[in-house]
Amino acid sequence: MIVSIGELRRFFRQGVWLLLVAHLASCASPTPPVNGKHVPTPASSNKIDQLAKGDIDRMADIEVRENTQSLRLLMLKLYKRNPHELKKSTSGSADEMVDWVFEGDQHWRFEGIQNLQDIAAIQLAFKSGYAGDRVLPFIVGLQTMLLKAHEDKSEFYITDRLDPQKIYNVSRNVEIAVWKLYNARDEKGQLYLLSNEVNENEYNLSFEREFGKVIGRTDDYALLLAQKAQRSISKVTQSLATAVFLPF
Repeated sequence: MIVSIGELRRFFRQGVWLLLVAHLASCASPTPPVNGKHVPTPASSNKIDQLAKGDIDRMADIEVRENTQSLRLLMLKLYKRNPHELKKSTSGSADEMVDWVFEGDQHWRFEGIQNLQDIAAIQLAFKSGYAGDRVLPFIVGLQTMLLKAHEDKSEFYITDRLDPQKIYNVSRNVEIAVWKLYNARDEKGQLYLLSNEVNENEYNLSFEREFGKVIGRTDDYALLLAQKAQRSISKVTQSLATAVFLPF
C-alpha cells in the first residue's frame, strides 16, 4: 500500500524537530559526509556570528540546508531513474550535473529551461510540448520556490523577518508538485518522470520518504515561526488532483 503525502507529513511532524535540535547541539562541529560528500559548513558557525542568531534563526538555517540536501538527493535519484532526461542536458554523470546545478554560479537561472524559476519551472517539467530535460526544471522550481519563501537567504539572523504564511504555502505547493510527479502523464499515458517503484518485484518508496521530509521540515518550521511571532496561518484545504499553486 502506498503511503500518502499527508501521512508522511504527520509522521515527520512528530519527529523532525528532534532531528533539528540534535543538529543545533552540534552546529559548531564539522559536518559529517552525506552520501560520501561533505555538506558545506555554514559561514555563521563561528561564535561571533552565532551571537546574532536566536534559536528560531538557527532552525531556519537547518531547515533550508537540510531541504537543499534532500533536493540534491532527489535530483540525483530522478536522473538515475530517468537517464534519458540527463542525456538531454549533458554527456556527463548524474553526480556532475547535480553538482553543477547546486554549486555552480548560475544563480538558479538556466538557459535550457528559459531561466524559469519556482512555479513556472515546475509547470514546465510537465508541459506536453516540452522536449528538454524535465528533471532540471522540476528540481530548480522546488529549490527556488523554497528559497524565495525564505527571502532568497540560506543564513538567518535576529534581524530577519520571515513570513510563516509564505513558508506554509510553499509546503502545500511542494505537495502539489509531488502529486504531479506521481500522476502527470503524456499523450501516450506514460508518466513524464519515473520515481517510486511499486510492482510485484520491487517496492521502493524512497522518493516518497524524501519528499515527506521536505514537506515535514517546511511545515513544522512555518508553524513554529507563526507561534514564535504570535501570528496565525490561514490553512488551505485542496484536492491535490485539482489544486492550484498558492502565492508565496
